[in-house]
Amino acid sequence: MRDLPSLDAPLFQAPDREALRPPASQHAPRILMLYGSVRERSYSRFASFEAARLLEAMGAEVRIFDPSGLPLPDDAPANHAKVQELRDLSAWSEGQVWCSPERHGAMTGILKAQIDWIPLSIGAVRPTQGKTLAVMQVSGGSQSFNAVNQMRVLGRWMRMLTIPNQSSVARAYEQFDEAGRMKPSPYYDRIVDVMEELMKFTLLTRDAAPYLTDRYSERKEAAAKLEARLSLASIR
Repeated sequence: MRDLPSLDAPLFQAPDREALRPPASQHAPRILMLYGSVRERSYSRFASFEAARLLEAMGAEVRIFDPSGLPLPDDAPANHAKVQELRDLSAWSEGQVWCSPERHGAMTGILKAQIDWIPLSIGAVRPTQGKTLAVMQVSGGSQSFNAVNQMRVLGRWMRMLTIPNQSSVARAYEQFDEAGRMKPSPYYDRIVDVMEELMKFTLLTRDAAPYLTDRYSERKEAAAKLEARLSLASIR
């Protein structure tokens, strides 16, 4: 090993190719959909349902969270029924799709509230770490990427594996029929691309996620805590 005096050598690990090829799970990929509007004619909901149909056609098990009735973050206890439903679905999922309208140049508060209710950690468990994520937005005007860019930042903050592709549907009011089904268009084709990529990344990473998100700094922190507990026990 090279001269690395600042490194805690016993906790340093070179990437292991075999650990990146664990036995593959046989169950259908579990995907959670979150959308950012509770309007009766919600284009982010329409886009989410369209994406869900595609995912199911590709072999995924999909669940869609209805944000109606979800309280504002910190305005209700964590055992509130809608909060618990959201957290349970997030824990169940192996991948997620976030879809928001762009409002005032940003994602909506409705979508942000859902993300804020999913904690970064519960005890020793990080509920979103290592899960795949696809981001989409709908806009009332010309094409924009403000909302998807924000969601990418949040996905990284939640330690999720955000896929490279994304979807931004401009003039969404023109893209869906009266029944809420998306019309054929390059925007629809892009959603197909994004869902296809999400499935591939989920299948590729879901079994290796614990290894992919295993970090030197956290191993070092855990070792220090263990050493402190052992030292305390030895003097009792």
